[in-house]
Amino acid sequence: MTPRKNVLAVIMGGGRGSRLHPLTMERCKPAVPLAGKYRLVDIPISNCINSDINRIFLLTQFHTASLHRHIQNTFHFDPFGGGFVDILSAEQTEKSTDWYQGTADAVRRNLQHFRSFPHEFVLILSGDQLYRMDFRKIIEQHIATGADVSIAAIPFPVSKVEGLGLMRVGDDLAISQFVEKPKDPKVIASLAISEKIEARLTNPTGEKHCLASMGIYVFNRKVLAEALDNDQTDFGKEIIPALLGKKKLYAHVFEGYWEDIGTVKAFFDANLALAQPLPPFNFFDPASPIYTQDRYLPPSKINHCTVNYAV
Repeated sequence: MTPRKNVLAVIMGGGRGSRLHPLTMERCKPAVPLAGKYRLVDIPISNCINSDINRIFLLTQFHTASLHRHIQNTFHFDPFGGGFVDILSAEQTEKSTDWYQGTADAVRRNLQHFRSFPHEFVLILSGDQLYRMDFRKIIEQHIATGADVSIAAIPFPVSKVEGLGLMRVGDDLAISQFVEKPKDPKVIASLAISEKIEARLTNPTGEKHCLASMGIYVFNRKVLAEALDNDQTDFGKEIIPALLGKKKLYAHVFEGYWEDIGTVKAFFDANLALAQPLPPFNFFDPASPIYTQDRYLPPSKINHCTVNYAV
């Protein structure tokens, strides 16, 4: 495995996580436990490592102690590969004394740290999603299309896109419109992908689909700096729409399992699904493992009971 020296990964540590209370009363969303032994932040970091990306920044702000401790105890790279998981907490500076005002603001205020490392592309990730993705594919497509920005997108049936950012794309997956969480059924229907793109999906369902943003972006280094040269605070609501018509934006279609663990119900359902005989997301994948902290615990002893579907 040869690390990609032209890519920096930036993982968003999340806001207050109020929709996940009480799970986030004393920890941030990426530090929330998952599947018995993991933390949510292990997912994007492991995806990066499995994609040969080993220079990773983690931007944090709320209830960070548990997350910091987990990162420090878990992710140690050898001294010869130049890899790291570097924690960048919100800080007061001569230019700003405020907290991060949004995802874009968090990245903007840390550009100075990114410039210390040679790179061509910045991969921006969320810290509270469950999925397994080879980031090499989106980066290769980004280069092949000559894109300025690439957005990972997952096909969703038009009947299930509530609360998601949707995009209009051409048959070449060039993005011409981005609508953040539309509610009007007519608007949603107008954003459905073409029959040509539908035919390329590996699991067609017969229902029309829209492409929903996964909150995963690849930016060219210079384009990111230009896009953040303002006071806009959010990628989905402001930065991406402002780039349409000015820069080349492409969608990268991802058809694997993906779940945004943003609510207690989503957390509950995702954990129960992991206990199924054939779960939609499988931690038991030797080709693409999910890494976490080693815990030297004594074995569990279970007596006089029947255990079904447990992780």
